[in-house]
Amino acid sequence: MTVFSAATPRSPRTRTRAHLIPVVLGGVFAASAIALVACLLWPTWSTGGANAPDKLPVSVGGTLFNVPTSAVRMKIQRHTGPQERIDVDFLYPSLEPPDVPRHVTADTVDAAMQPIDRIFLSVAAHHDALSPEQRTATIYPRYLDQATVIPEDGLTMRMFRVDTPYGNEDLYSGTSPTLTARCTRDAVTPGMCLSERRVDGADLTFRFPRSWLLQWRDVAEAMDRLTVQLRGPRS
Repeated sequence: MTVFSAATPRSPRTRTRAHLIPVVLGGVFAASAIALVACLLWPTWSTGGANAPDKLPVSVGGTLFNVPTSAVRMKIQRHTGPQERIDVDFLYPSLEPPDVPRHVTADTVDAAMQPIDRIFLSVAAHHDALSPEQRTATIYPRYLDQATVIPEDGLTMRMFRVDTPYGNEDLYSGTSPTLTARCTRDAVTPGMCLSERRVDGADLTFRFPRSWLLQWRDVAEAMDRLTVQLRGPRS
């Protein structure tokens, strides 16, 4: 007796689909695994973002500074480790780091001419160059006008001679607290002052408006506090 099978033979197309199912499932599993690994390994930190650290340990000239992240003015400098130079600014008189950087555009340039409310600071490796104290004691006197100046409120001002590299500047000095500042004179733009100090392997250069010298003791104390604030407690 002849027995006929009731099963219908599968077409070549059906067999091809059946073979593709394991391949597709394998691809899906592989893609899922890659996505999971990428999520686990993707960095969760960012410079200047919501998850950025409050302070960055930065070494300048072999000297360690703890710098508030939001105070760093240049994005490229917002990282830990050794750096040749770092530029920061702080609100004055609170000495708090600014919440957001100030950007100036063609549309906001007029508004940008408002009084400056920040003290600017650059920290750079000095590589054994002449110290600020030596420059004040040996270089500046060569270019100063010899006219006698009477201190006002404990602050002495001496003019640089016109025919010198500092011809449009004046030198201010005071004690209790100590302050030495070289300031440009008011012109089209308000005068600015520069005050330097050396901390181990780095030179700190503070910049602030000349008009602040009306309260020069407050400015000198602010620079002292900022120096301690960035260096941290020392044993």
